[in-house]
Formats: sequence, structure tokens, C-alpha cells
Amino acid sequence: MITPIFAGVLTLIYVYLTIQVISARRTNRIGLGDGGNADLLRRMRVHSNFAEYAPLGLLLMFMAEMQGVPAWAMLLVGLVLLAGRFVHAIGLSGTAETPGLRTVGMALTLTALIAAALINLVWPLF
Repeated sequence: MITPIFAGVLTLIYVYLTIQVISARRTNRIGLGDGGNADLLRRMRVHSNFAEYAPLGLLLMFMAEMQGVPAWAMLLVGLVLLAGRFVHAIGLSGTAETPGLRTVGMALTLTALIAAALINLVWPLF
């Protein structure tokens, strides 16, 4: 199975992003919300955005694997999803937002989600 590998890697990225939020909270002594701190707000959005998209991609991959979709197809979807989430996080994490990386990251993420959704809809027909 391919999905557990990507689940592990994406979880490690998620934990790193969590630590970035915790670090900013401690540094700025902000326990709840963003306290009007732009750096903390940015880190919170990077973390939240990752949490919004990665689980859906993994769920779609897992369901496709359970239907017997070939490993190469899941590897491809997983690599595109991983690249998308990684590039998007980098693009949004910088002190100066990098719109090009954000756009590429979201395009890759949405490509992976659409591919996985279509695989789940079409594969059972074969």
C-alpha cells in the first residue's frame, strides 16, 4: 500500500507546521487567537490550510487503493499531493508572501484531489 507512506510524510510536515505555530505563540506570549500578530497569523494559516487539504487527499488515495487501483497511480497522486502541500507551505510561510509558489502549490494540490476523485468515480466501472 502506498497511502501509509504519504500519510507518514505528510504527518511529519504537519507536526513541523504545528511546532512553528507553537513557537510563535510562545515567543509572542499569545495563548489564543492571533493577538494581531501578522507572523503568528501567517503560521496559523499555513498550518490550517495544510490541515484542510492533506487529509482529504489521503482519504481519497486510501479509498482508491481499497478498490485495487494500481500502486503506480497512487504513487503519482501521492507525489503530486505531497509536492503541492510542500510548495504551498513554503510559498505562504515566508516573511514576504510568494504568490507564485502558493499558486503552484494549490494547482498541484487540486490536481491531486481531482485525479483521486475521478479515479474513485471511474475505477469501479472497470
